[in-house]
Formats: sequence, C-alpha cells, structure tokens
Amino acid sequence: MSEHKQKQTNIDPFEIEFLSKFEQGRGPREVFVNEYGVVIGDHEYASPNSPLEQWTENTDPAIMAGDQWVHPYKDVGFHTPANKDYFEKGIEPSSGIMPHPTHNSSKPVIK
Repeated sequence: MSEHKQKQTNIDPFEIEFLSKFEQGRGPREVFVNEYGVVIGDHEYASPNSPLEQWTENTDPAIMAGDQWVHPYKDVGFHTPANKDYFEKGIEPSSGIMPHPTHNSSKPVIK
C-alpha cells in the first residue's frame, strides 16, 4: 500500500500533508483547550489565560513546555524545509543539522 495519500483540498494554512505513518496517534485535528484554559490551534497566539499574558519575574518558563502547547497538526514549525521533507516525504534529517559534541541529535531518541 502506498505511503502517499490523495492531496487534501481544504488544508489549514498551518498544516502540512503528513504521510499516513505520521498521522497515527498524532492527536486531534480540531482546536482544543489545554489544561491552562488556553485555546490551541486557533492561530490566535494571545490568550488571556496564557502564562505569556501573565508573565512575571517569578514565572517558571517550564510552564510553557510540553505537548499541551503545540497543536499536533496546526503548527507553523511544520513548514520548515526539514520538517516538510520528513513528515511529507519521509526523508530522514541529515546529520549535522543540530550538531552536538557527544550525541547524534539529528534523529529522535525513542525510549
């Protein structure tokens, strides 16, 4: 069975055409509200409940880390050439893109 699928006609401007193997278990396509009450996936990056809108010197930046801040389909980061090659064409990243002195950081670590 082919990895490629028919082109979507009404794709969100922030989406790319993922190979089917990357859609498995990816998460919701629709907009969702995360545990902080912030809408994710609506392309509005200012939200009254967002820690970014209530930031102080006492805010721990780690509060903004994690999957609850990234939409599984509608993220502008998917449009980088390396991400499009990987997610749309299955082309593995070449080494050296993100060099690290002791680890191969060009491939994800799966535990």
